[in-house]
Amino acid sequence: VRLVESGGALVEAGGSLRLSCAASGLDLRLYSMGWFRQAPGKEREFVAGIRWSDGRIFYGDSVKGRFAISRDNAENTISLQLNSLKAEDSAVYFCAADRYTVSITRGNQIEHWGQGTQVTVFS
Repeated sequence: VRLVESGGALVEAGGSLRLSCAASGLDLRLYSMGWFRQAPGKEREFVAGIRWSDGRIFYGDSVKGRFAISRDNAENTISLQLNSLKAEDSAVYFCAADRYTVSITRGNQIEHWGQGTQVTVFS
């Protein structure tokens, strides 16, 4: 199983970015997926998740209204659209997959992780 993130970049505050996570070795239709982030010296933070069964979406409080998660089952990918970026959004963003949605929303005992992609927001 591999999860490979892409799309991280250096972006100015107020700008937008789109991250992608390509999955191989698993069928995304059977996994809940999520995005997490971790900044230096901080704990890993849940950003967004999407439930495998019905597509229900969850967001962390700090990104509600600014970020949007989506999935493309045909391409076996998920994406995260980041809008209205702030300096505090700077972090390494990780893609995650688990058969249990609660693992995604709680951020623990997750089955599969990607290697991460760096997002840096400057002002």
